[in-house]
Amino acid sequence: MSANDVAVDPTAAVRPGARLESGVRVGPFCVVGEHVVLGPDTRLESHVHLTGWTEIGAGNRFSPFVSVGTEPQDVGYKGEETRIRIGDRNIFREFVTVNRATVKEQRLTSIGSDNYFMAYSHVAHDCRVGDRTIFLHQGTLGGHGAVGDFATIGALSGIHQFCRIGRFAFIGGGSMITQDILPFCRVAGQRPTLVLGLNIVGLRRNGFSNARIAALKDIYKLFFFTGLNTTQALARIEAECPPSEDREEILRFIASAKRGIVKKTSDAWDSE
Repeated sequence: MSANDVAVDPTAAVRPGARLESGVRVGPFCVVGEHVVLGPDTRLESHVHLTGWTEIGAGNRFSPFVSVGTEPQDVGYKGEETRIRIGDRNIFREFVTVNRATVKEQRLTSIGSDNYFMAYSHVAHDCRVGDRTIFLHQGTLGGHGAVGDFATIGALSGIHQFCRIGRFAFIGGGSMITQDILPFCRVAGQRPTLVLGLNIVGLRRNGFSNARIAALKDIYKLFFFTGLNTTQALARIEAECPPSEDREEILRFIASAKRGIVKKTSDAWDSE
């Protein structure tokens, strides 16, 4: 706190031991715990509560009433030293909550860079969030979950513990996710959650060519619409779809699933 370019409002409480790097701004009535590290140019607007063993990168923005680093909501937690690591240029809007990890995995809740967490969204203990994701209002990630790069979590959606959301997946608002969501897919609903097609809009916005999207369609037609079980479908995909990074990513994702994959499709499957 000795750097001249660090600004801390007189009403804020920054505990001894906290590390504030160049350009940090701590607004009114914020609390920064003794084990917190704030990277360069990070801004806490007001009433932000950061605690625990929390390491935050550069250029992050925290809106009023954000809480990061509090204990995991897990009855087995006994006060152990567990961590949160957050990358750069993330935006945390009002009332977002992020819990530190338990000791059950790697003692780490991690969030990458360039993510946008809208109001009231939640990242639970031991979760892993990639880069450039969007959590809309009250998007909720249960413990030990994983969200891949460029995924979008719709408003008021709940993701069950241990579920994985693949890269570039899109979850519609109000959905209930109890199994893994394949990369590049668009899903929505609850009881059941339905696969609606590829996340065409998201893929095109991120530079996917028509040929690349067509190859993904071929893979998913084999997986969803042939009536084969998962093992048989994977064999068909390997035999009939040309090798590519996307194909290998999908195959690895399916093979590593522990909760199963959302496979039920909607009659309104978007085949554009």
